[in-house]
Amino acid sequence: MKRCVVAALAVLLGTLPAAAQDWPTRSVRIIVPFAAGATPDLVARMIADNLHDKLGQAFVVENKPGASGNTGTDAVAKADPDGATIGVSIGGPLAINTLLFSHLPYDPKKDLALITMLVSQPSALAINSSLGVKTTAELVDLIKKNPGKYAYGSIGTGSLSQLAMEAIALKAGTKLVHVPYPSSPQAIQALIRNDVQMVCLPAISITPQLAGGAIKMLAVSTAQRSALLPDVPTLKEGGVDVEADAWSGLVAPAGVPDAVIGRINSEVAAAITSRAVREKLTTQLMEPIPDTPEQFRARIDADIARWTPVIEAAKIKID
Repeated sequence: MKRCVVAALAVLLGTLPAAAQDWPTRSVRIIVPFAAGATPDLVARMIADNLHDKLGQAFVVENKPGASGNTGTDAVAKADPDGATIGVSIGGPLAINTLLFSHLPYDPKKDLALITMLVSQPSALAINSSLGVKTTAELVDLIKKNPGKYAYGSIGTGSLSQLAMEAIALKAGTKLVHVPYPSSPQAIQALIRNDVQMVCLPAISITPQLAGGAIKMLAVSTAQRSALLPDVPTLKEGGVDVEADAWSGLVAPAGVPDAVIGRINSEVAAAITSRAVREKLTTQLMEPIPDTPEQFRARIDADIARWTPVIEAAKIKID
């Protein structure tokens, strides 16, 4: 069986254009549209280290934060389509920002080539323990009886953390007060102090704080229970049909040859599913989810369809 796989791979490589076989021919920039230390940055650096060790070329991570991820994503879109510039981006710049901004400096559909999804990270609904509820259903009942009384924290207007909570309020037929913070740690501290009573943030920002007892995690926002948090129910199990997992994906400038896209897809999929990278991802409660460009496109389209009614109902706009 192994010989057959090797033979098939040899035939496949033999049919690829030389440019695809030779990629990378020189140093590769991986642009990240967020600051160092953010989830997309961590993923980019794991990939860069793995590919450098395997392929022998330099892979340089370049952070270009700004405008909710639009600045760095635009830099990818405007780069030469030669495979020497790729980018790690997320649902904001690739999907949600098309609904929040009246004008983007790039067209996500026309100016970017999708390569593969990279990782998924569950968000988690957490509350201040003083609310006295134990389940998502109990929380929904509480906020329905008290519209506008309780506040939630987020990491900014238009962020997934805001959209998830607004979706929960919309499904419950009630209103919540939005209080944005610059980062997850600040939103968590506000929750601990009871400045806000609930959040829906990346689970990795919540789990380290649970031992203190001031906050309680009620649910994860993934479609199914997370393999990394198997004992935590989903929002759907609590009667709230909301999905809001954070994901990262790999993109390139439009015009990169399909064969090169295929080669990058293959190499990156091998990198993020390698044992060493998987172990690092697990510590951040992230799971690798490599796929095809077509599947990646379907996920973006699904996110736009999912968040359009939430954004319209909550009247969320950045410019």
